Amino acid sequence: MESRRLGYIRVSSKDQNEERQVAAMREKGITERDIFMDKVSGKDFQRENYQLLKRIIRPGDILYIHSLDRFGRNKNEIVNEWNDLTKNIQADIVVLDMSLLDTTQYKDSMGTFIADLVLQILSWMAQEERDRIRKRQREGIDTALQQGKPFGRPKFPVTESFREAHQEWKEGKITATQAMKQAEVKKTTFYKLVKQMDDNLA
Repeated sequence: MESRRLGYIRVSSKDQNEERQVAAMREKGITERDIFMDKVSGKDFQRENYQLLKRIIRPGDILYIHSLDRFGRNKNEIVNEWNDLTKNIQADIVVLDMSLLDTTQYKDSMGTFIADLVLQILSWMAQEERDRIRKRQREGIDTALQQGKPFGRPKFPVTESFREAHQEWKEGKITATQAMKQAEVKKTTFYKLVKQMDDNLA
């Protein structure tokens, strides 16, 4: 049975353009129906189309990936998936932006050793970069919180008409429904504003 060429593409969100990866696959003669794409995070391999690809791929097939970070982000999971595909399923993998990671070229033990070594280094670098990004995000959030910058959903503006309605409601002069009507706010907004007021007084 003739080996097939399959392509796998991952983009981390709907905002990221996959066209560059698709074009690279087409240059290798891979047809649209043989390109599998997920628009999800690379934190693990529980991705719908990647799992479909694994059910379809056969011994001797060649899987093309644009770059290792498109394959995954976690070092141990990258290595485990790589070994599952190349050793258990006995398919080949070609990483387009890293010529050393091309199992079609390395069938002897030394070549396999070099490819495995490069894979270990690059997958470690991919995880390190992910960890650095998360650390920078955490540090940025912590710094902003220390400076008193708000996070999460923006607070609703407290208008003068709400203040008056809120005061009358708190004093029992009007009902909550009357206060909402007087302040011209919906029920959910009213209670969010009440909570804001109470938090500020706490």
